Amino acid sequence: MTIGGSLPTSSLHPHGVFSAALTPLDAELAPDHARFIAHCRHLLDEGCDGIALLGTTGEANSFSAAERTALLEAVVAAGIAPQRLLPGTGVAALSETVALTRHALSVGVDTVVMLPPFYYKGVTDDGIFASYSEVVQRVGDARLKVVLYHIPQMSAQPISHALIERLRAAYPSTFTGIKDSSGDFANMAAMVERFPGFSVLVGADPLLLPLLRKGGAGCITATSNLVARDLAYIYKHFRDSDDDAALGAAQARIVKARELVSRFPQMASLKALVAERTGHAGWQRLRPPLESLPSEQVKELLANATAFAA
Repeated sequence: MTIGGSLPTSSLHPHGVFSAALTPLDAELAPDHARFIAHCRHLLDEGCDGIALLGTTGEANSFSAAERTALLEAVVAAGIAPQRLLPGTGVAALSETVALTRHALSVGVDTVVMLPPFYYKGVTDDGIFASYSEVVQRVGDARLKVVLYHIPQMSAQPISHALIERLRAAYPSTFTGIKDSSGDFANMAAMVERFPGFSVLVGADPLLLPLLRKGGAGCITATSNLVARDLAYIYKHFRDSDDDAALGAAQARIVKARELVSRFPQMASLKALVAERTGHAGWQRLRPPLESLPSEQVKELLANATAFAA
């Protein structure tokens, strides 16, 4: 039986609230499939439209291709509808990006989130266009839809508006959206205005409300691991007046949660808080070079976590 609900990625333009899901690790620091599946179900029950797995928050660039494909297969085999999944498939190697993308399509996923190749610096838009174009042509599957991933603070490779325009012109049914994790609201708003019908998904939780009001499509965010219900409420009620007490309260909890997990390293903070919610201390594990929080920082997080509780 598949997990029910709307299937936002089955349309041309992904929209809604997607969780940039954390990846729990077992004692050998390998992805813990059973715990991850349980987490995905929890996020969907909390109101997420889908799961953006194997992204930055999910520590994907610390995992091998085999680990990534095995986790995706486990999630689909567990009955979570593949149309509700947005796996990250963009890596530094062209051939591996192609392989991961083909694999996603093979298990029924039609929309992926794709980083640009990020190791070499100072490359031109021509080079990035060539890389994305090669992926699309080598995959050779009309079902494929790509959400571009703009996170220049990590990739050091921004995705320009000119590049988006060129990719959309060359592959109009393939490049259907972008996750903007830059934190630059002006850039997000400008893309909404410049590219009608293109799904602009915000990567910073507090910006979901203002971006929706500009015509944005939704979000793929890390703090959704904690406040998915509030983000879902914002998505459903963003047209309501700012005088709406419930809308204001949801936004305030989102802002407080984001501020709290940004006080210390974000992934470690999120994992510490999920460990507290689930009662599973193993959730605190991260794969090196990332590190778990020291005990005094965990105590500070937990002492302040009630600030965003519903």
